[in-house]
Amino acid sequence: MNTHALSIILAASMTVSTAWAQTITEDFKPSELNQPGQQYPQVNSQGYARFRIKAPQADSVKVSLGLGGRGGTRLTKDTDGFFTGTTEGPMDEGFHYYHLTMDGATVNDPGAMNYYGSIRWESGIEIPAHDREFYQLKDVPHGHVQQVLFPSKSTNTSRRAFVYTPPGYDKSDKRYPVLYLQHGWGEDETAWSNQGRANLIMDNLIAERKIEPFIIVMTYGMTNEVKMGKIREFKIEPFQTVLTQELIPYVDATFRTLTERRSRAMAGLSMGGMETRTITLNKPELFSYYALLSGGVYAPQDLKDKPKPSLVFLSAGSKERPDGVRNAAASLKSAGYNAVSYVSEGTAHEFQTWRRSLYQLAPLLFK
Repeated sequence: MNTHALSIILAASMTVSTAWAQTITEDFKPSELNQPGQQYPQVNSQGYARFRIKAPQADSVKVSLGLGGRGGTRLTKDTDGFFTGTTEGPMDEGFHYYHLTMDGATVNDPGAMNYYGSIRWESGIEIPAHDREFYQLKDVPHGHVQQVLFPSKSTNTSRRAFVYTPPGYDKSDKRYPVLYLQHGWGEDETAWSNQGRANLIMDNLIAERKIEPFIIVMTYGMTNEVKMGKIREFKIEPFQTVLTQELIPYVDATFRTLTERRSRAMAGLSMGGMETRTITLNKPELFSYYALLSGGVYAPQDLKDKPKPSLVFLSAGSKERPDGVRNAAASLKSAGYNAVSYVSEGTAHEFQTWRRSLYQLAPLLFK
């Protein structure tokens, strides 16, 4: 992972557009991620977010740093004990974590659902994206996301993974390729299904016959024991052992998988991309498709004298360092590798970048 990617974590990914609107359109609607029956937070057609919190005993309430820019959004208290405020500018499209600072205490918004990020359960808000159709819940056949517990001798416990099996898996004897898909720092194995909507992306692509179905396995990358600013001290060996010596054999024994190298891929976002890069270089005999989503790059010399990957996919948001992935892919192509770069326009180090990246990646896998 490059220095820029290491310095940007998911907790601060709520980047605001620099093209702030002058007049706020009053067409606010409840966020689609609200608790049932809750009217706030709300979003409007321009991407502004509005919050309303009942806290009659509180003196100050502010929405977390990053939301609305310039140090967060400070809410104003009325005579009924409600704090209300609107972000100073429109936010990037897609999913964002946030929390409240209430009289100095960090709390979640009681109106919003919670998602695991920043090593805690955070409130979530969704800014409707212009291209959201590819990850929307539609009337198409759906796969299943199931929790599994697999034995891990190296950690002396059972560990959890979530496994997506495509529509029709239970009604056939077919065997499937597998993508091992990793979350970022501060998150866990729930992130790609909940925040990323990976299962819906897959369901919709399969329904449109844009991809051949495959299995996705998501497990905890053992990243969160490393504190912010200390990520370079992360040691890959414990997770590499869990993934390659325990999880992959369990998945191959439990699910109908194709077990050859050409039928196995690994991808990850942010710190999960760093894990992907390291493990694919350490264990190239296990994986044939590599994907780093805002998680660094490969250079031709990294892959020299190793089993050649079928695909190297590199992506980033346009507000990150997009030239890095473009230039790296160009260098790999010049060296004879099948390399693809993708840049998500208008997004930063955040889940809309990674949703779009998975949507672009999936049709390229297992060809």
